[in-house]
Amino acid sequence: MKIKSVKLREAHEVSNNASFCSILWDLQAHHLVTASSSQPSISIHDPLLHSSPPRVLRHHRDGVTALAISPNSTCLASGSIDHSVKLYKFPGGEFETNITRFTLPIRALSFNKSGSMLAAAGDDEGIKLINTIDGSIARVLKGHKGPVTGLAFDPNGEYLASIDSIGTVIYWELQSGRTLYTLNGVAPDTGSDTSVLNVLSWSPDGETLAVPGMKNDIVMYDRDTAEKLFTLRGDHTQPICFMSWSPNGRYMATSSLDKQVLIWDVKRKQDIDRQKFDERICCMAWKPIGNALAVIDVMGKYGVWESVVPSSMKSPTEDIPNSQTRNSNGLLFFDEEDQELSMSGSLSDLGEDSHGESEPPSRKRLRKQSVIDDDQHEDVYDELNLVRKTEPQRKVPRVNKENSDKEKDALKAMTAFRPKMQEAIQPGSTPPQPGKRHFLCYNMLGSITTIKHDEYSHIEIDFHDTSTGPRVPPMTDHYGFTMASLDENGSVFANPCKGEKNMSTLMYRPFRSWANNSEWYMRFEGEEIKAVALGSTWVAAVTSLNFLRIFTNGGLQKHILSLNGPVVTAAGFSNELAIVTHVSDCLPSNEQMLEFTLFNISKGTQVFKGRLPLTPGSYLTWFGFSEEGQITSYDSKGILRVFTSQYGGTWLPLFSASKERKSGENYWVVGLNASKLFCVVCKNPDTFPQVLPKPVLTLLNLSFPLASSDLGEEALENEFMLNNLNLSQIQNRIEVTAVEGLDTSSLDDEAFDIEAAQDRCIFRLIASCCNSDKLVRAIELVKLLSVEKSVRGAIQLATALKLPILAERFNDILEERLRNKAEVSNTTALSSKHDPATKTSEISEPIVSLSSAKLSAPLFTKKVKSLDRVKFGKQKTDSDQTTNLEDSKEVKDVEKNGGSSHVSSVKEVKNLETRCPSNPFSKLPNIQEGKKVEEAMRSQSEGPSNKSSNEEAKKVVGEVKGKQCQRPSNPFLKSTVK
Repeated sequence: MKIKSVKLREAHEVSNNASFCSILWDLQAHHLVTASSSQPSISIHDPLLHSSPPRVLRHHRDGVTALAISPNSTCLASGSIDHSVKLYKFPGGEFETNITRFTLPIRALSFNKSGSMLAAAGDDEGIKLINTIDGSIARVLKGHKGPVTGLAFDPNGEYLASIDSIGTVIYWELQSGRTLYTLNGVAPDTGSDTSVLNVLSWSPDGETLAVPGMKNDIVMYDRDTAEKLFTLRGDHTQPICFMSWSPNGRYMATSSLDKQVLIWDVKRKQDIDRQKFDERICCMAWKPIGNALAVIDVMGKYGVWESVVPSSMKSPTEDIPNSQTRNSNGLLFFDEEDQELSMSGSLSDLGEDSHGESEPPSRKRLRKQSVIDDDQHEDVYDELNLVRKTEPQRKVPRVNKENSDKEKDALKAMTAFRPKMQEAIQPGSTPPQPGKRHFLCYNMLGSITTIKHDEYSHIEIDFHDTSTGPRVPPMTDHYGFTMASLDENGSVFANPCKGEKNMSTLMYRPFRSWANNSEWYMRFEGEEIKAVALGSTWVAAVTSLNFLRIFTNGGLQKHILSLNGPVVTAAGFSNELAIVTHVSDCLPSNEQMLEFTLFNISKGTQVFKGRLPLTPGSYLTWFGFSEEGQITSYDSKGILRVFTSQYGGTWLPLFSASKERKSGENYWVVGLNASKLFCVVCKNPDTFPQVLPKPVLTLLNLSFPLASSDLGEEALENEFMLNNLNLSQIQNRIEVTAVEGLDTSSLDDEAFDIEAAQDRCIFRLIASCCNSDKLVRAIELVKLLSVEKSVRGAIQLATALKLPILAERFNDILEERLRNKAEVSNTTALSSKHDPATKTSEISEPIVSLSSAKLSAPLFTKKVKSLDRVKFGKQKTDSDQTTNLEDSKEVKDVEKNGGSSHVSSVKEVKNLETRCPSNPFSKLPNIQEGKKVEEAMRSQSEGPSNKSSNEEAKKVVGEVKGKQCQRPSNPFLKSTVK
């Protein structure tokens, strides 16, 4: 039989903007109390007589944001935007007192079971615990970083749970007032919308705490350990905004931003009924003595949903748990029935009962597998967000002080808490979702997706660039693969063990092969694959026995290594494999102790081994290689680090998400290159993308977390540090390539381009230092310039800015550099005279060049590249007359060898500086053109004169001339001089 829709009637007038409204039942269900944050009044309704007007209480000066009624329904408390908390007699509504005041609006109120204590909190920093008997403040609890929006006393009187607007839940021990557990980011971030408040609620038996989850669900946490027990997840499409337990704790009602209210059978973890409303339901209350639910929406309309639970099911008021409040509620307040029993004892004997016997110590709940949600689609990092600060001290009733101390020590030893080590992850994968496709792998090359059907899964491989990547047909997966890795040669898949009989399976599938049946499988008995990685000629798998197994692309088992600890993740690049493992258990501060090892598989060597740094309290979320082959890590706090060989091998923080992301954004890292981070931007509460719609990659600039400089040039300083890092990496690659006997010309060009860019950056920093009167820093920067022309430009800049002392110091630096260069050249010349090998090479080199015109240019290019920087950096130190003589002499020499066409080419090159705008710094990018001119002219002078070589020389000179004259002068230098 279909239930009729709930009819709502107006309780409070609300403007067009949604407002948070409250609704409560009294103990006997004789009255309904409502309030709205848009009105300063409180209404007490008779639910049986809808036509009778409600009793209205008007004592606040602004909207009422929170209501609470004492367990015996004799006292009503209200909190308001006007910063006050007021008490009334109930049900008469007579005003009693302003029990406390805050400096900001109140958002949450809660009575303890006896009604002797009221907890109040809001936008202020602390939670106030107020004695309702005399109005004194017993304690202020501080620990939240956002406005507190929900409070709930444990029915057993030991704890207070609180939640704030940014999704942090804290367990407080009432006796000591200290924090037991802090659960960061377990609930949605409601932002600045005050019509949506994060709430939480204890089950009637006090054994479970219900909290809104990040996946449009309700998450249940254990009372004593704060461990996640299970979730209620159904058809809510948006975050939960309110919840309410039935009186017996068997059912729960949840309302969501999607305007639905669902009724749950908590034991079966499924919804049994639902209602769709026109507006969002912001507050609900179960009827204490009936099968009904009171609701109120954000527009101030309320109603009662009758017959919530079907008659065929157990009544929500049947078998209500009788949770007895323990003899002490943790503070110096007592229940009325217990007061007489504790009057004869001292205040330290709060745990004694009337018979002087002691209870057995409170047990620490063991996490039971039977109550854990069997949904295997949970995020593997959910539990890592539970930042537990310390294990609670159980209140052990004692007969004498000595025995109590012994019991406390034993209890502390038994309940010593150890944060959990991070589970293994596969970079680029996303958690499975029922009925949806998810990623097994997503990287800069492509993606591997899968969707589970009844008895098999459907896997698809797609490349981002379809023009270059091969077309891979879909695959039917009967093994249930949960991890994968992808490169241009093939893909590897693996699955964990499924029960005792099913073994873990490793599968490699090449994309191109000359032979049929080239894919292969490996089965593992007694061990489980935790992570996989691919390289140019190898496949790697790390197992639960801490074995690193290395295979060739053809399936040959090549190496089996033992690792030092449980694996966290693995990544491959060309011949290199990086493995991250645990070093030890977590620190008490919940810091993961991780270690990384870098192997060269082709050489069979260990390149480096060391600690992997993480932000305190975080865990590893992504690990891999950059496009240039640098190891990179990204943690849950949003810090990206890159490994460098500087300082003996260190990790440099190159990106901070907190500085880049906007409110409500999360970054899911895909990869990076020398200057950009590639990621997918996800909106809260999502931390990973969906397969459909196809994720869009966002490029973010890499930047060091620099301090705020007094120079005000953070962008230039960041560019300076990035250039240094890239230059160091390229120099290392040049050394490695040279040792292997390979050509380094392309790397030399790349290094020289970075040096030129670094000189331009330093030059701008020098100009900024001169303008800001940071002269010492300017001298330090000049010493870092690599090209002499840049130093001369700095001298001209200091002269133009009328800083003669600084210009003189710059000139001293230049002279010292020239002297050092002269000494080096003299030393080289002396050594070459006494070295017969050098003489032989000097003689043989021209012979080779003259023997063949075709080979002369390439051979000359390789040898001259290392000297280009010195040659290009030379300046005219003699007078103009001497220079003209040198020009005429060179013209004559060329004329003898190459004819008149060569003379004009040389003159054009020599006159470029006089024709183009005077800018000593602008010539830096044209070094490659200078080298081309020099090579072409020298080949003309050394080789036979012919028409083709003449034409080539003219062409090169013309290109350089056009580029030089079209390039504008340095605008930064001009503006500085002005």
